Amino acid sequence: MHYRVIACDVLTRELCWCAARTPNTLDITFTAKGEHDNPARLRDLLQQQIDAAAASAITYDAVLLGYGLCGNATVGLTANTFPLVIPRAHDCTTLFLGSRKAFEEHFGANPSQAWTSIGYSERGDSVISDGDARSFGPGGQSFAELAATYGEENARYLLDAMTINNSSKEIPFLDVPETHIASLVARIREYMAAADKTLQPLPGSLRLIEALLAGDWPEDEFLVAPPGTSIAGVYDYKEVVCANRRNNSPATTSPT
Repeated sequence: MHYRVIACDVLTRELCWCAARTPNTLDITFTAKGEHDNPARLRDLLQQQIDAAAASAITYDAVLLGYGLCGNATVGLTANTFPLVIPRAHDCTTLFLGSRKAFEEHFGANPSQAWTSIGYSERGDSVISDGDARSFGPGGQSFAELAATYGEENARYLLDAMTINNSSKEIPFLDVPETHIASLVARIREYMAAADKTLQPLPGSLRLIEALLAGDWPEDEFLVAPPGTSIAGVYDYKEVVCANRRNNSPATTSPT
């Protein structure tokens, strides 16, 4: 199979590790972590990449997205000539942990919990994720969208109200064994110590990224949005995303 892959650059190490081991042919583009700060802009960027894939001389079997909902940045993405495949994930935390179950276990009660990983810490200006790019509640607003509507101070209050352990000094470190580099972990620990915080290692896994690139897309873990449909948010801990037809009616999906 020949896949077009579009992913956040925080997953560069993990995705490249898996890409080197899949028999499929992959054309990969990484987008900057900072694009999450403006979900609407990121959505436009992703749609441009999808449209470019459709217009290229290559006939792709599918476009694979190394994203989750990511503050609604993937909601509304559409392809007309090939399926769009996306993990059922709220953000890349699920991809680092390897399953939606692990995400719910560690972050379900505290969706705005800060966290870090080697890949996250080395990209952009921030070492720690503050959860601002996640989607919250039935409306699925991200922090950026809440701030645009209510102002940053009120949005921060709403976000803090959803945080059980906002003052925690332990920051989860999503530790993927294949990309664990001791010197980089030591650097992150030093940064945390300077901020009077400590790392709380959580075991990571490449299983979702491996499955995404291998074309192994069980329905309970991946959405395969057929051509002519768009990605929509569900905002739960089970389905997370679904496919809508142009008239906004749910579309039946099946792995290809």
